Amino acid sequence: MRGVRWGRIVGQAGRSIAVWAVSTVTLLVLAGVLPDFQLQSADGDSATRIGVTAALGAGAFGVLSAVVWPLLVRLLLLVPALVLGLLVFFLNGSLLLLALRLNPSGSSEAAPETAVIVAAVMSAVASATGAALAVRDDDAYRSRLHRLAARRSRGRPPCPAVPGTVFLQFDGVGHDVLVDAVGKGLMPTVAAWLGAGPDATSAGTTHRLTSWRTDWSSQTGASQLGILHASNFDVPAFRWYEKDSREVMVCNRPSSAAELQRRAVERTGDGGLLTLDGASRGNLFGGGAEEQALVLSSAARRGRRNRSRAGYFAYFSDPANAVRTALSFVAEVGREILQSTRARARRQRPRVKRGGLYPFVRAFATVVERDVVVAAVMGDMLVGRAAVYADLVAYDEVAHHSGPRSRDAEQVLRRLDRSLALIGKVAEHAPRPYRIVVLSDHGQSPGETFRSRYGLTLGDLVRAGCGLPVPRRAEHTRSGAEARAAVRAALRRPVEESGERHRPTDRRSEPIVLASGNLGLVSFPDVPHRMTREEIDTRHPALLPTLANHPGIGFLLVRSEEHGGLVLGARGAEIPLDRLDEDPGPLAAFGPGAADAVRRTHSFPHTADIMVNSFHEPADGEVLAFEEQIGSHGGLGGAQGTPFLMFPLAFSTPVEHGAQLVGAEHLHQVLRRWLCELDGPQVPLETEREERAA
Repeated sequence: MRGVRWGRIVGQAGRSIAVWAVSTVTLLVLAGVLPDFQLQSADGDSATRIGVTAALGAGAFGVLSAVVWPLLVRLLLLVPALVLGLLVFFLNGSLLLLALRLNPSGSSEAAPETAVIVAAVMSAVASATGAALAVRDDDAYRSRLHRLAARRSRGRPPCPAVPGTVFLQFDGVGHDVLVDAVGKGLMPTVAAWLGAGPDATSAGTTHRLTSWRTDWSSQTGASQLGILHASNFDVPAFRWYEKDSREVMVCNRPSSAAELQRRAVERTGDGGLLTLDGASRGNLFGGGAEEQALVLSSAARRGRRNRSRAGYFAYFSDPANAVRTALSFVAEVGREILQSTRARARRQRPRVKRGGLYPFVRAFATVVERDVVVAAVMGDMLVGRAAVYADLVAYDEVAHHSGPRSRDAEQVLRRLDRSLALIGKVAEHAPRPYRIVVLSDHGQSPGETFRSRYGLTLGDLVRAGCGLPVPRRAEHTRSGAEARAAVRAALRRPVEESGERHRPTDRRSEPIVLASGNLGLVSFPDVPHRMTREEIDTRHPALLPTLANHPGIGFLLVRSEEHGGLVLGARGAEIPLDRLDEDPGPLAAFGPGAADAVRRTHSFPHTADIMVNSFHEPADGEVLAFEEQIGSHGGLGGAQGTPFLMFPLAFSTPVEHGAQLVGAEHLHQVLRRWLCELDGPQVPLETEREERAA
C-alpha cells in the first residue's frame, strides 16, 4: 500500500512538472509572437536566462491562480452572471501581471489587453495538458474528479452501498425530438443506453424510453413543481395575475418561485422528492434538498440562507474551469450572432428577432449554466448523495428562438449528450452505484408567432374587442378592423343594468393580458372575483365573439353562471365542461386528454377570467405563440405536451401496460416509488403524510 501511495505521489508530481513545463513553453512562444509582451532577465537577455524568467513567471502564475483565484471568485458571486465572462478574463490577466511583477529574475512587460490574452491561453493550455495527462491514468482521472467534491465531502457519514439516483432533466426536449435525434446519430450516448446505436446489442441495453403527458400548462414551472413537490395545483400558466394579492406571478421570478414552493409544501405536507440527502441543481424549486445550487426559489432568501449562487464558487474556484467556460461563452455568443445573421440572409421563415442581449442570454444557458450544473452533479455523485435532480436548459433556450428541429437546436442536443456521457463516466468512479434517469418537463411546438401572422398581439386583439384604443399598427390589420366592426355591431344592443357596476371607468379597469407560449390569459383587475361569461358579455359584448371567432385562436375557457365552466369556439360553439367527453367541440383538434386538462385548470382558484389557447394544426403540430417564439410551450397543441422519460431497466414500469403517464403529479409518484425500490432514504408519500400527522 505504501508503494502504491508513493507511486501516486510521484505520478502527481510528474504531471505537475509537465504542466509547468508546457506553461513555460507557452509563455515563451507568446512572448515571441505578441509584440506587446516581452520577457526580460535582470542578468541579460540570453536564451537560458529568459527561459528561467519564463519558468518562474509560469510558476508564479500557477501559484497565484491556485491561491488567490478562489478568493476572487467569492467576490464574483456578487456580480450579475451575464458579466461573469468578461470579469474572468480581466481578473485572470491581472493575476498574470502580478506574477510578472513578483518574478525575481527579471522585469517582464505586458500591455493590459495582452496580459488578458496571455493569461487566457496559458490557463487553457494548462487545463488541456492536465486533463490529457489525467485521462491516460485512471487514478489521476479519479483524483481529478474527486477534487470537485472535496469541500462538500467533509463531515459526511460513510456512503451506503444501496444505489443512488440522478434525475437529469433535458429542459424542453420532446419525446419525438429525442427519438429523431437518436435516429440521426446526434445522441450516441442515449442511443447506446437504449440499445439503438449502430453497434448496439440487446445485452448492452440499460434503459427504456417512454413518453408522458403534461397538464394544460406545459411549462417548467408547473411540471417541475409537480415533479419535485407532488403538487402543481393552481399553476394555470407560466405567468398569471392573482386578484387577491393584485400581483403577477411569474414562475422564473425568485419571489414567485419561493411562494409557489411554499404553497405546494403547505398543501401536500410533503417536503419534496429530495428531502433526505438530496441535491437540487439548476432548478426552479428545491425539492426539499439539503444541498441547493442555482435554485431559483432559494434566490429569494436573504443573507446566509441564500444558496442560489453556491454552485458558482464550487465551479469557478478552479481558474482553469473559469477560463475554459469564459472562452466557450465568448464562442457561443459569436456562434449565435453568426447563426442569426445567416437566418436573416436566407430569409428563413418563421423567424424572430435575436439581437440585443439575447446572444449573451443564450451563451449563459448553453455554456455557463451547463458547465456549473454538470460539475455540481459530478460532485454530488462523488460524495455519494442519495438523490440528485438537475435541469439543463440549453435546448429549451435555443429552440425558442431557432425552432425545435433547427440545426442550431440539434447542435445543442449533441452537447447535451456529451454531458450525459461525462456524468455516466463519473458514475464509474462514485463511491456507490448510481441509476441515471433522464427526462424532460415538456416539449416544444413549432410555428410562427401570432403577431407575425396577423400583425397584432393578443393584447391588441383583446383591447380592440373591448372597444379600447389600440396601437396604430394594429388598427390597420384585418383582425383589428374586424374587432372594431364587431364592437360597433355589439354596442347597438342595449346594455343591461346588471352590468353597470362592472363598466370600466379608468385605466385600472383595463384588462391585463399575459402570455405563456401559445396560452393567453385575460384578467379584469377591478373585479375581485373570476368573472362569468354573462358578466363579460354585459361589460364587453364583442370581446368573447371577437376572440372565439379569430382564426388564430383555438378555444376559450370561461366561467359560466349557468354551466359552471364553458369552452367557446368559432361559429358559436359552446360546450359545457361536463359534456366535453360526449362532444369535445373545438378541443377535438387537441387530442385525447385535452378535456381533462381543461377541467382541472378550471378548478384552480387563480384561473384567469378568460383562458385563451391558440390555433393548432394537427397535421404538422404547429401552434401560434403569443410570445416572440417560434418554438413554444405553455398551452395545448402539438409536441409541447409530450415530454419523455428514460429510465434504467432495474426500475419498475412507470404505469401498467396500455395506460398513460399523465401529469407531473403522477410522475412524482413514479419517481418516489423508484427511490423506494432502491431502499433509499425516501419513504412513500402516503407514509410520510401519516408520520407528519402523527
